[in-house]
Amino acid sequence: MTFKLLAVSTALIGMAVTGAVIPGICDEAARATPVVTAPAVPIEVAAASQQSAPDFTGINTWFNSKPLSLADLRGKVVLVDFWTYGCVNCVNTLPHVTELYAKYKDKGLVVVGVHTPEFPFERSAANVQAALKRHGITYPVAQDNDSRTWNAYSNQYWPAQYIIDQTGKIVFQHAGEGRYDEIDRTVAKLLNASS
Repeated sequence: MTFKLLAVSTALIGMAVTGAVIPGICDEAARATPVVTAPAVPIEVAAASQQSAPDFTGINTWFNSKPLSLADLRGKVVLVDFWTYGCVNCVNTLPHVTELYAKYKDKGLVVVGVHTPEFPFERSAANVQAALKRHGITYPVAQDNDSRTWNAYSNQYWPAQYIIDQTGKIVFQHAGEGRYDEIDRTVAKLLNASS
């Protein structure tokens, strides 16, 4: 019995050191694909193949806003930002997202942060509220604890941004950090097209 315990302990330590996961036990690993595997180039959806953006679904709590739907936001440019406060890559994007919001909110841009937790402690509404305050986030944030909006978008990465045009079509998506100038230009172009 002692030898089996030693073998199992050694295997578990080896998995922990190498980052391996135990299927069926580490369920968050099934959706927590490392950000480095995200596409290096943002995916721009061609006009002929634009897909309608899914609505916000299964949202537990809304911060900084009443509950929103994409139907209510028709005619606006919408940036949907999937993030979680415990993700360093997500935190690195927040200054850029808040700057974009400040720059274009009066011109027709609506930013909706979708906080989809990776770990159990990120499910706490109080913790999310504290993170919003800490990062100066004043745009609407939906708490997607059951990953229903995440799944509706078939999202796989933290962070991920989706730009939705005034007709409700996804016209740009990007996973990971970076491409801030390209996101800004895409938003500006959509806003200028409507004015």
